[in-house]
Parts: sequence; structure tokens; C-alpha cells
Amino acid sequence: MTAVRGRSVVSVSVDPFPLLVRVLVVALCAAVSAIAALVAGILVRLDGASMASAALTGSGAFASTLILALVVAGVLARGL
Repeated sequence: MTAVRGRSVVSVSVDPFPLLVRVLVVALCAAVSAIAALVAGILVRLDGASMASAALTGSGAFASTLILALVVAGVLARGL
């Protein structure tokens, strides 16, 4: 609350997305990323790569998918 020339002004901002919704969106993005990582790791392993290589490929797929999903969710939340 701030005072402006003897009057009190109350600034109220209404958050369209509460904290629970944001947490659920991040959890959904992480779940989709985990599925993409598993698929990528399994496909690389079936192709004959070592376990370490499959783990690195899966972790790269997880990271890139998570970044992309969070960026898309952020853009959609703000409205194109």
C-alpha cells in the first residue's frame, strides 16, 4: 500500500495461474521429457551403443525436451 497525496492506493494484482497450476505444468513437462529420454536411450542402446552412450543420449534428450517444453508452456501462458 502506498500513500499518494493523502490517499491510500492499494495495488492488487490477480495472478491468472496460481502456484499449483505452475507446479503441475512443470511436472508435466518433466514427465514428457523423461519419456523422451527413455525412448532416445532405448533406441540408441538397441542400435548397439554402450550403456554410457545411451545414458548420455537420454540425458541430452531429457534436457533439450525439458527446455523446449518449458519455453512453449511459457509462451502459451503469456498468450501468443
